[in-house]
Amino acid sequence: MPPQKQARQRLLIKGGKVANDDLSVVADVYVEDGVVQQVGPNLNPEPSTGLVVLDATNKLVIPGGIDTHTHMEFPFMGSRSKDDFYTGTKAAIAGGTTMIIDFAIPQKGCSLTEAFDTWKSRADPKVCCDYSLHVAVTWWSNKGAKKMLAMGITGPEGHELCRPEEVEAEATQRAITIANAVNCPLYVVHVMSRSSAKVISNARREGKVVYGEPIAASLGTDGTNYWNKDWAHAAAYVMGPPLRPDPSTPGFLMNLLANGDLSVTGTDNCTFDICQKALGKDDFTKIPNGVNGVEDRMSVIWEKGVHSGKMDENRFVAVTSTNAAKIFNLYPKKGRIAVGSDADIVIWDPKATKKISAKTHHQANNFNIFEGMVCHGVPVATVSRGKVVYEGGVFNVTAGEGKYVSRPPFPPYVYKRVRQREQVSQPVPVKRAPYTGTVSGTSVTRK
Repeated sequence: MPPQKQARQRLLIKGGKVANDDLSVVADVYVEDGVVQQVGPNLNPEPSTGLVVLDATNKLVIPGGIDTHTHMEFPFMGSRSKDDFYTGTKAAIAGGTTMIIDFAIPQKGCSLTEAFDTWKSRADPKVCCDYSLHVAVTWWSNKGAKKMLAMGITGPEGHELCRPEEVEAEATQRAITIANAVNCPLYVVHVMSRSSAKVISNARREGKVVYGEPIAASLGTDGTNYWNKDWAHAAAYVMGPPLRPDPSTPGFLMNLLANGDLSVTGTDNCTFDICQKALGKDDFTKIPNGVNGVEDRMSVIWEKGVHSGKMDENRFVAVTSTNAAKIFNLYPKKGRIAVGSDADIVIWDPKATKKISAKTHHQANNFNIFEGMVCHGVPVATVSRGKVVYEGGVFNVTAGEGKYVSRPPFPPYVYKRVRQREQVSQPVPVKRAPYTGTVSGTSVTRK
């Protein structure tokens, strides 16, 4: 007997406002076998069994979020982060994120390709949404930290004090200078301070090809928490670079994100529970660095950016999805709702609210740095590769359903600018007519 033909996976999202980074329009979206087939008004695909219909009336239909910066099941400082690739990506889809880019960190003496293979082998059996990988080259010095301990500063506030804002800004400036000298684009992760953000802003206005990534934590909270009298509370916010104690920093970063000086948003999601953080109870240098964010990023940015009036829905799509897809050469398969794009889609209710809490979130950690924040704007349904994987608080996903997505080098969005700069910087040869005649003293007489 011939093999049975597998039924097509079909999805129709009706009545919503499709919002991309450049345009919003009321339209239906028809999906088949994980790919967007039609976008337009009053779509009526042929009726048959297996057609799933989602009603998006009075809601936005947006590209799934792309979290550019995560650390799932990350071995660090003698511990391992609580969110593995299963719980982390499951929490991500609950928050409207349909792709993460995780960091593969080589151990000392390990090659970059070995680290890549190790991380991919961890992720493939567990991911609930698509993912890709950055591979890091790292080095660390503990000389500032030793000075703080010698002064008797052992609490979480020491973590911020030995990593001052000026050093973050100087490192950012140095990286921009080196990258510009060799005409290389630069992506600055984890922008935490006003000073660092200003350096990036100034560089961009000078025409340098540099992109800045603030994270949910730096946009939604601040470093005053390091001085909280409750040690466990203070330690929960320890990350590197640290949150800055200036309470105006989140608003300042959001302003730059809204006006285009900063480009994308990640989370640096790297969760450690209270017991793990207690490894540094008497020495802040032993507190595992990392906070949550993969589940709450989209809602926090909507609350602080759109609900506050600083950006519109299209800029929200740009900084949570589209710009990342363009910078990391995923566009237009990711980061856009258009014919031919992957059906990574979120139905977003801008009027719904949620109160963030560790008691209700889906991450494996027992602390949430956004505890108690009320967010206007939440995902009510998440679609990954054409399948409704989350709707109304209910999951429909299994470990390993996500796929690794390769990213070809030299994304046009970035390297077109690099090539333009190369052309502009090339000296222009000047053609002159030859001189024929006699030389008298210091003057030349042309015939």
